[in-house]
Amino acid sequence: MDPLNWQALILKYRNTLSTIIQLSSVMPPLITDKPLLGPLICLSSWTFIMEALLYKRRIPAISQYGVTLDDPATAKEQLEEKLPPFVQWAADNYNHLLEQPTQFYAAMLALSMMDVKDKTTVGLAWSYVGLRLFHSVVHVSTNNLHLRFPAFVASSIVLASITAKAAWVLIKTN
Repeated sequence: MDPLNWQALILKYRNTLSTIIQLSSVMPPLITDKPLLGPLICLSSWTFIMEALLYKRRIPAISQYGVTLDDPATAKEQLEEKLPPFVQWAADNYNHLLEQPTQFYAAMLALSMMDVKDKTTVGLAWSYVGLRLFHSVVHVSTNNLHLRFPAFVASSIVLASITAKAAWVLIKTN
């Protein structure tokens, strides 16, 4: 595979990210007062979209590939063995959206409660959401690990930065 051209990728999506960040300035009052709720709600909504995709792919595939769900002891094994990877990717991605992003939700709520709303933190929050959306799209379409893994690592670094900001604000105010 060709090595990933990060510079081209960043240039391609830079305007999209800038637009998302700028949109936070024209939101209703609650969102301008608590701007970190926007990325939280966006990622939570995205999780439901991925759940819908999971059902859209999995339900027809269950009958198409002869999966029987009568015995809970063998159901998971059958899903893994009989369903093609393309069907499983949506389920895997949905599960991933219920793992690390829970830390993101906690950090967003904590920062909102501490009335943090600086542009850097809001930008980091939207960056995290953008990276997770990118990760999801790659995961459910091509599952290209050369794209997915760097997006995951980048989102982890962004989340660590957000968490450090929350810790700093908490320590600073006490």
